[in-house]
Amino acid sequence: MSVKNDYEAVIGIEVHAQLLTQTKMFCGCSAAFGGSPNSYTCPICQGMPGVLPVINKRAIEFSIRTALAFNCTVNASCRFARKHYYYPDMPKNYQISQYEEPLAEHGWLEIDLDGQTRRIGIQRLHLEEDVGKLIHEGALETAQSSLVDFNRSGVPLMETVSKPDIRSPEEAAAYLKAFRAILVYLGVCDGNMEEGSMRCDANISLRSRGASEFGTKVEIKNMNSFKNVQHALAFEIERQAKLLSRGERIVQETRLWNADKGQTLSMRSKEYAHDYRYFPEPDLMPLEIEQAWVDEIKRGLPELPRARRQRFVSQYGIPEYDADLLTSDRALADYYEEVVRLHPNPKAASNWIMSELLRELRGDPASVVSTPIRPEQFAKLLKLQDDGTISGKIAKEVFEKMARSGEDPEAIVKREGLVQVADAGALAAIVDQVIAANPGAAQDFVKGKKQSLGFLVGQVMKATQGKANPQLVNDLLISRLKP
Repeated sequence: MSVKNDYEAVIGIEVHAQLLTQTKMFCGCSAAFGGSPNSYTCPICQGMPGVLPVINKRAIEFSIRTALAFNCTVNASCRFARKHYYYPDMPKNYQISQYEEPLAEHGWLEIDLDGQTRRIGIQRLHLEEDVGKLIHEGALETAQSSLVDFNRSGVPLMETVSKPDIRSPEEAAAYLKAFRAILVYLGVCDGNMEEGSMRCDANISLRSRGASEFGTKVEIKNMNSFKNVQHALAFEIERQAKLLSRGERIVQETRLWNADKGQTLSMRSKEYAHDYRYFPEPDLMPLEIEQAWVDEIKRGLPELPRARRQRFVSQYGIPEYDADLLTSDRALADYYEEVVRLHPNPKAASNWIMSELLRELRGDPASVVSTPIRPEQFAKLLKLQDDGTISGKIAKEVFEKMARSGEDPEAIVKREGLVQVADAGALAAIVDQVIAANPGAAQDFVKGKKQSLGFLVGQVMKATQGKANPQLVNDLLISRLKP
């Protein structure tokens, strides 16, 4: 048995989400990703003396929307503070954040894993401004100089801190997936971890199984995917368990995940709490949030992913796996529901969207918004197959042509003469020719080899260029091969 089984992991997750506002947190500069270095800046986000910040109301709205989705209490009053520390990409040498008086507190998020539902507590949700970006000339360890791009400085960040309720790397990954899905559904963040618009840190400690006290906490940074989070935590559990089993102590520190080496590496010691010298931001008044505004935002919340997934299972009778995939993106879920509304065959729509459409979208559900195949066209294609006008094989060919041209399926079928052959008389002659050309397979079927029937059906489909009605072909073959 692995030594790590003697211990229980205690994990908390901090998520920084870049909000999808048009402008920055305290000034009117663009918050868009990219742009030539230092082109989205002004005296406010550059930290020039004498400038005054102004709160971005849309950032507050987005944060309240998120807090409500996470079942948090939105505080009637909150306040910004100055968080002091030095880093080259932070122009003011302090960061405007929230500390003792956050925007929202005491929420929770439910996750589903291995048939079990777990509720993960959310301790707080607050707003702050992002810092700039360092661009090293060469590798970080050997760079002779670094450049600073302040385009990102001042972009609104929403930080959400979970309670230490997570007990495994798998739960951590499930929490982040559910978290990201909610942000994207709400339209407050694009959830792109690779571009840094959603970043997370994990705090992890181990304790002996059955113990109530927490162990020494280690923070892990630099994880830019769900898989990296899961792998980093799994490595850290193994590392800490081995140290504890040898009687060694865990050092409180910050560690970086190195995906290439598959291990965490020490970054800096945190033996003592960092003194950020927080004090209230003197240039910003306390923020009073009216309950009427909170209620208005709450009424505008969309159906959230978990609730929508459960409804898809109950309303449409599709498996949980299908529902989970179809609700992974709000636009994809909307697309599916519109197809089913126009052609009420939920399982067929689910199968086609999960296989053909997502293959066409290269596995990216969010890009459904750019597909040339509109939901009404997709519904027409399913109807053509279900009513026997075209076969399943032809339907896939038509789908590929639709994906290239955006043309209606009826027009493609009519122009290319793809209507399914369902005339028993016409098919009977072809069936007889196939039996005559394949006497061995015919005899094998008569002798009880059922798989031979599939071969013969395939030969008939080949002879008709896929236009024959498969069920009719199957019936004709059986009737002619009866002993």
